[in-house]
This record gives sequence, C-alpha cells and structure tokens, in this order.
Amino acid sequence: MTNIFFESWAGIWHVTLLTIISFITLFVFIRISGKRTLAKFNAFDFVVTVTLGSVLAYMMLAQINLAEGVVVLSIIIALQLLFAKLSRTSEFMEKVFNASPTLLFYKGAYLKANMKKELVTKEEILVAIRGQGIGNTAEVLAVVIEANGDMSVVKKSESDSNASSLDNIKIYENQKSQK
Repeated sequence: MTNIFFESWAGIWHVTLLTIISFITLFVFIRISGKRTLAKFNAFDFVVTVTLGSVLAYMMLAQINLAEGVVVLSIIIALQLLFAKLSRTSEFMEKVFNASPTLLFYKGAYLKANMKKELVTKEEILVAIRGQGIGNTAEVLAVVIEANGDMSVVKKSESDSNASSLDNIKIYENQKSQK
C-alpha cells in the first residue's frame, strides 16, 4: 500500500517548487489577460477560470510538467483574448459568447415567461429591489437579469429623456404578467 501521509522530502520540495512557479506563472498570465479575467463572470469567463484552475492544479501536483502547463495556460489566455476581440468586433460573435440581458419586471408587472426562462422567482426580484434600498415596487421601472447573472434595478425617472439604459433589452409587452 502506498504511503498516503508522507513519502519523501524530495516529493514535498518538488510540489512546493512547482506550486510556487505555477502560481507565479498564472498570476503573470492573468495580469497580461487584463481585468476581464477578474470581472464578474459570464459563462465564457467562468469556463476560462475553471480551466485555468484545473491546469494550475495539475501543474502544482506534477500531473503535467511545467513546460506543458505553461503552454496550456498560454493557449487558454490567448483564446480568451481572441474571443474577447471577436465579440468586440462582431455583433454575431458577441451574441454567441455573451448572454443577453433579460427583463424580469417592467412597469409594475412580473414577466412570468422571462422569469421561468431564467429560473428566477418573485422573491429573488424583491431581494434585488430591496438591495437597492427601495421599499416600494412602484418606484421601480424595471428589473433586468444581466449577462453575468446580476440583477439590475432601474428606478423610474423624473425626466422625460429619451435615453434609457433599457434600449438594448427587448420589452415584451404582450407577455402574460402578474402583479
């Protein structure tokens, strides 16, 4: 039977050295890839982060050698940068890589079809509203679930301005809604 608690000091030093080098390597790559890697996650960013973590774990535990790990980390970061650039330059690719925001509450009505699609309850919408310090839903124009899963609460405006933060969100007036 293999010694599960301790095998040798050489193994401990090997893993220690690989962990330090792997950690520093990942840190450098994340700094190179920019703030997007550290932002609130959309689905793509989540996949990148999980993949980076998995590769880092393999590197630290010597399941793959350091050179292979660095190559894999480089490829992952390069793909992330490529996909980010594609989503910035192509509206089609933006839609492929990033989810669209979805309206959940609009002008006093809960949009049940959208809530069902996004698996959101009325209580979760109310939590988001309260989280903005709003006590009355009559003060709320809309609640939107964003591409990263956050819920944004849009207060009713006093001005008659035509500019709206809801311009890029489809508003389905004909949905069955329930107060």
